[in-house]
Amino acid sequence: MIPFNRPSFEGNELKYLAQAVANGHTAGNGPFTERAEALLEAIHGGGTALLTTSCTHALEMAARLLNLKPGDEIIVPAYTFVSTASAFAWNGAKPVFADVRPDTLNIAPESAERLINERTRAICIVHYAGVGAEPDVFTDMARRHGISLIEDNAHGLGARYGDQPLGTFGGMSTLSFHETKNITCGEGGALIINDPALVERAEILREKGTDRSRFLRGQVDKYTWVDLGSSWVISDLLAGVLVGQLERFDEIRKARLRLWNTYQDQLADWAAENGVRLPTVPQQCHHTGHMYYLTLADQIERDRFIDHLRERGVYAVFHYQSLDTSPMGRQLGGTRNEVCAIAELASKTLVRLPLFASMSHEEQQSVIDATTSFRS
Repeated sequence: MIPFNRPSFEGNELKYLAQAVANGHTAGNGPFTERAEALLEAIHGGGTALLTTSCTHALEMAARLLNLKPGDEIIVPAYTFVSTASAFAWNGAKPVFADVRPDTLNIAPESAERLINERTRAICIVHYAGVGAEPDVFTDMARRHGISLIEDNAHGLGARYGDQPLGTFGGMSTLSFHETKNITCGEGGALIINDPALVERAEILREKGTDRSRFLRGQVDKYTWVDLGSSWVISDLLAGVLVGQLERFDEIRKARLRLWNTYQDQLADWAAENGVRLPTVPQQCHHTGHMYYLTLADQIERDRFIDHLRERGVYAVFHYQSLDTSPMGRQLGGTRNEVCAIAELASKTLVRLPLFASMSHEEQQSVIDATTSFRS
């Protein structure tokens, strides 16, 4: 069976993991944490990077930094992972779901703007598949309405919109290093802070609400509890693995883009003949080959296609379930009569093909052969 994902640890990842053990500093904020954050800032192209234990925790930190209170609302796309909404709900706000564009599956600006009212505190956009979600449009929208913009950039480290890196448009952005992402340490994430005024408090929140980071820098002679935070610091063991991955960033990006482009070229004729839609990447968007997906005619066809691939030794998966229709989405959030028809359709029709940096030519050709043998 060709797996959907296979993490690639072919550099210094295991060497650095052993070094972290030998250093005697395996908890957070050690030498590998510092190295990883410096590498991240260089790759990302702006902002202060703070490693976290997951992208979910980075989003929760962002929510805390907004000082949310009951009655506040956050606009999020309906087609996204649950953390994009739950991080804000966990901090007392109501997630309000906007529909997505039919081409890129990114949050639709016109849908989001219709949902803004006097209770709206922020919009959190998601750069689906690492393709920019028109961040310039949302930057202007947030400015006009006096609200914050947050970028969930879990898919898009190193991607750009025009000449500007994704994750540098909003006041804060988040990254994921889950095993399914381009760069991984198994589980991990980062909060990127583009507003310097938020950095000191973010450090405090990440250190259980203490000013320990200031103490470690010699700025205070002891540290104490000063805010309501949590234990969001990643261990130096995982940071060591992450350094090994970040050192190979260009290599991994090139490998994934090569695979992505091969799918796009070799599946074009088959897709046109069978009414299957391939990914759309607008001209101003420069992605990093995070995922390759197909959109079939309906759920019956999608499920039949997944079964067809598995019978031929290929493990493919669907993606998100539209949050506006989920039990917790209905309980905690709302749409204010905004119909999320595109998000709900994507939940029923989208399938992701295997794509990972160590994928061989033979493995990809097997996926392509299995795919093109399917008839709608």
